[in-house]
Amino acid sequence: MQIATILKRIAFVYLIEVAMSALPASSTSSVPEPSSSTSVSTTLRPDSIGTVGVTATVISAAAPLTVMAGVAPIALAIGGVGVPGAYLLAGAVLAVFAIGFTAMAAQIRRTGGFFVYIGHAFGGTAGFAAAVLAIVSYNLLQIGVYGLFGIQTRAALDDLFGVTAPWWVISAIAVVVVFILGALGIDVGAKVLVVLITLESAILAIMGIAIVVQGGAEGLGAASFDPSNVFQSGVLAVLGICFAAFMGFESTALYRAEARDPARTIPRATYAAVGFMALFYCFITWTVVQALGEAGVQGGAGKQGAALFFATIHQYVGAWAEHAMYVLIVTSVYASQLAFHNAINRYVFGMAESGALPRVFARTNRAGSPAFAGAVQSLLAITVVLVFGLAGLDPFQDLVIKVNTPGVIGVILLQALVAAAAVAFFLRRRGMPRRVFLTSSSVVAAGLMAWVIYVVVKHIEVLTGAPKAINDVLVAIVPATLLLGVVGGLVLRRVRPETIALLARDDAGTELPE
Repeated sequence: MQIATILKRIAFVYLIEVAMSALPASSTSSVPEPSSSTSVSTTLRPDSIGTVGVTATVISAAAPLTVMAGVAPIALAIGGVGVPGAYLLAGAVLAVFAIGFTAMAAQIRRTGGFFVYIGHAFGGTAGFAAAVLAIVSYNLLQIGVYGLFGIQTRAALDDLFGVTAPWWVISAIAVVVVFILGALGIDVGAKVLVVLITLESAILAIMGIAIVVQGGAEGLGAASFDPSNVFQSGVLAVLGICFAAFMGFESTALYRAEARDPARTIPRATYAAVGFMALFYCFITWTVVQALGEAGVQGGAGKQGAALFFATIHQYVGAWAEHAMYVLIVTSVYASQLAFHNAINRYVFGMAESGALPRVFARTNRAGSPAFAGAVQSLLAITVVLVFGLAGLDPFQDLVIKVNTPGVIGVILLQALVAAAAVAFFLRRRGMPRRVFLTSSSVVAAGLMAWVIYVVVKHIEVLTGAPKAINDVLVAIVPATLLLGVVGGLVLRRVRPETIALLARDDAGTELPE
């Protein structure tokens, strides 16, 4: 009863704070607003988040504990001993991508992420199409994972308290809590994410260190890094799973307007996020390979399935660690949802600020958060969760897998387009320092990302486990969304050419021809 009372009081205080912060603040927008007797703010709060906060936010979007305990067992069961090397390979590809991405982000100072860079290089119509694809892809990723949150929270409640509850009720409550924390401001959310990412990383590190200290099942080996094991067909089949583990790292640029010293913060956070995830995922999966034995990793992972990490930490650390992992995997998914929620809202904010969406989506509350955009996104999420739940659909196969898959492909396609945009961007700037290096690295990144898309689509059944007809539909969602965005951009260019033109400019007014 005391715990319930405390939780009620905390919820009451949160609701009061959100209600107060949602009240319109005085306008400080740098973008012209229609004259009105009542002005509202359309400005994000500057200097509110540093390198650590941005890094924690984007790593939280990837949800390290979730992708390890929840998804890595699938990769190990299919790819076997070479999977740790595949995570390292994915990190290396994304590090090459980050070279041109961060250099271009340092030159273009507008909020909006991918669509700003694509629009600046290829014109406003392309930028609008990229924005549509980004918003759809990130929503698919975020909303789909609510199914995973419901499953894992239900399992944790059962493990710890013997309580059962419908997954969709749990997920619906999570949508509301994510909105509340998002509305309180990026600085508040970042502080929470730093704590959560530290805890979930710590429990995995404890497990990994314990395995190393105890020598695993058969002693420690390095077969996971033999190229013949990394580049074999089974590992390539799960390469999409490895890249999906990094989803969200590129959203560092979305926080430029809110970051302290963004010219330094954004590149540092991007490289820190990629480097940490690549090395951490590689180390943790390598230790699990050692725990199972290099010869028996596929059979062991296939037999234990989703219980693999929980059984491993129980064996090498103890029952207390297994119970802690059940709790922390719930907070891991929550942290991911909050990070994606913030990223989606800043994409929408950037489009609204440019006039490509109704200006109401650019409104911010007193905490400097795009709360209206957040409310609409949360309403969409809770509607999807309730529809899936009430229809009796499977939260994992139907909501997580099938909804997430086109989102993963969409984000990788956006990364490929940004790499190509970086090539065009640097070729047009003859006096830019390191121009040859930045251009060549971006060419390599574009080629690598195109190869990743090919591999992921070729092995799409590994991600979905669905029939070919369903997989074809899931893949087709991505080009269909991009095409819809192009059509919308062409229409907008005809009826509101100034808006499309703005999507091809930076804050200094520099414009590239379409």
